[in-house]
Amino acid sequence: MTSVDHDTKRSTERIAREQLARALFTPDAVALVGASADEKKNTARPLRFMRKHGFQGRVFPVNAGRSEVMGLQAYPSVAALPAAIDHAFVMVPGAQVAEALEQSAARGARVVTVFSDGFAEVGEAGMAAQQALAARARELGVRLLGPNSIGVVDVHSGAVLSVNAVLEMDTLHRGPVSVISQSGSMLGALLSRGAARGLGFAKLVSVGNESDIGVGELVDLLVDDAATEVILLFLETIRDAAVLGPALRRARAAGKPVLVYKLGRSEQGEALAQSHTGALAGNDAAVDAFLRKHGAMRVELLETLFEAAPLALRYASHVPALTRAPRVAVVTTTGGGAATVVDRLGLADVEAVPPPASFVAHMAERGVKIRQTPIIDLTLAATSAQYRDLVEQMRLGDWCDAVLCVVGSSAQFHPQLAVKPIVEAAGVGSKPLLSFLAPEAPESLQLLQAAGVPAFRTPESCADALACLFRGAHVGEDASESCQPMQWPAGLPTLGDLSELEAATVFGALGVPIATAELVTEGALQHAVPYPVVAKICSRDILHKTEIGGVQVGVRDNAELAAAAERLMDNARRGAPAARIDGILVQRMEDRLLELMLGFRDDPLVGPMVMLSAGGITAELHRDVSLRPAPVTPAEAMQMIEEVRTTRLIRGFRGLPRGDVDALADAIVRFSRLAAVQGVTVAEAEINPLFVRANGVVGVDCVLRLAPATDTAGA
Repeated sequence: MTSVDHDTKRSTERIAREQLARALFTPDAVALVGASADEKKNTARPLRFMRKHGFQGRVFPVNAGRSEVMGLQAYPSVAALPAAIDHAFVMVPGAQVAEALEQSAARGARVVTVFSDGFAEVGEAGMAAQQALAARARELGVRLLGPNSIGVVDVHSGAVLSVNAVLEMDTLHRGPVSVISQSGSMLGALLSRGAARGLGFAKLVSVGNESDIGVGELVDLLVDDAATEVILLFLETIRDAAVLGPALRRARAAGKPVLVYKLGRSEQGEALAQSHTGALAGNDAAVDAFLRKHGAMRVELLETLFEAAPLALRYASHVPALTRAPRVAVVTTTGGGAATVVDRLGLADVEAVPPPASFVAHMAERGVKIRQTPIIDLTLAATSAQYRDLVEQMRLGDWCDAVLCVVGSSAQFHPQLAVKPIVEAAGVGSKPLLSFLAPEAPESLQLLQAAGVPAFRTPESCADALACLFRGAHVGEDASESCQPMQWPAGLPTLGDLSELEAATVFGALGVPIATAELVTEGALQHAVPYPVVAKICSRDILHKTEIGGVQVGVRDNAELAAAAERLMDNARRGAPAARIDGILVQRMEDRLLELMLGFRDDPLVGPMVMLSAGGITAELHRDVSLRPAPVTPAEAMQMIEEVRTTRLIRGFRGLPRGDVDALADAIVRFSRLAAVQGVTVAEAEINPLFVRANGVVGVDCVLRLAPATDTAGA
């Protein structure tokens, strides 16, 4: 493609995005298909809401049984409308949706939002109907939101194409926050909770079943939306990782923070694969790594999703990517209240730090006496001016990364006095300044928010938000474009599980060092591997050999090998009688300083992931693990090494011998290139253990499983 062709393509895509955004969010003419005149019904709500919130466009109610709906002329069908429309909001029974789509397309609609249910959420028949609907929409050139979507709202224009009851509120506060939710009811909950905390909103979207327009594309549209400055996502799953990842990166580059609350932290209901990798890299851990890689900030608590929005909006674009734990200076007028936050900060890997002696002396010269403690308690010890001066000097100092002010009972009874020094200090320095109000103090909360100081009602959400802010500064590089693809080695299977020898061949082709080994049979045990050796059953059907007694270490000579081979074959016949046995793998005994595990998994939600963890047969017990979307860069590989606590043993811990960390990072990078193998799809792979030595690394046990030809996981 020439540069001219590339520019033309980009221009065409930009125009298409703009047209979609206008029709979706700010249509000039809308059809309400199935609009009711009975104000008790939810299908009457969109018209009432649009009138209430000031929509200035044309609205066409469609109701086959009435000539008038709430004072507006109604039409028996979309086909009967007197003018073209931009957007149709469909509220008819599921069986009538297909016809509504056809007629809406004929009347010029670019977007059809389907509130109707009875599709993928009800089973196979519903899924088939949904797929047919989406396919027909593509043929017609119409974009589909839903089905099962509670609607879309543009707060600034009053285009309220939604049946959500929360929109009955008298005023929709306009602002910079846009929300995309996979739960229709939670969209309303987020709006009401956010409004109670003074948040103003721009766009609200319920995606429904995501048959066409999904979360990723909506994020992409909001990046270009002038009214949107921060994006909140409420997710139940991820259906469009290939679109969402680049959209999140665009948002990050545009300075628009994306905060995510996703269900699924617990392991209940997860379908885990057979290998250690599957157990350690379940869907939620993979989603977490995916979101971090692409610059989104995942919050632990629902409360944090909207409470952290002002913090992210104000500071996310210039928070540094730290290579250590963030340090926060805590100043308070309530020791107990501050302790609750400091406790939560510690759990979130944020360190409450005491001021250095030089800063204590500096403040003493300014007439403010403080101590070298993690919580600086000013209760009865400072005037308002001194409090302000202390906070300002903290923000200007280099010994902390953020300043947290914890306010006690005065916030409830004397709000102006309580928050005055914090508000005044907000204009000095650039590092994050935030506040936690120990009592229920709505007036103080409003005063702080009006001054641009992020304020929190609970210690949990305060700590969660601050941790997310600093985590969000770490955006992974995109190694996929620079990663050279590798052709699948000739002669190896292209489906199912590989034997250890076959898996080792693949890993060796990637450049990962693997222990020298030869395959022998019970009747022909000759080999060239120097003793002592490890003898192992070699079979595509036996994933974990130790579980059936399929491994013998420390074999010293031919006689011991013969005895080991007989014992291993007997164990395999008893433990896995249906397994196809290739023979005995004779492998060189390798020395090591540390055992680790390298894992790879094509996650069904977010695609290929590479994992580093503590190794050996107890890998699942340790859960000392680091994950990244694959492939990774050398810098990301080094980060993974630092995140696995076990690796401290080879990084100078208490004088222990150092391992070859550079070789380990190189092995991680090479192993992660399984994501770029051509000709097959690698479902799972692992090297467990991977031995780290003083010079180099070596893999001594290899597993690889290929996905079926029809598997589209991670696509």
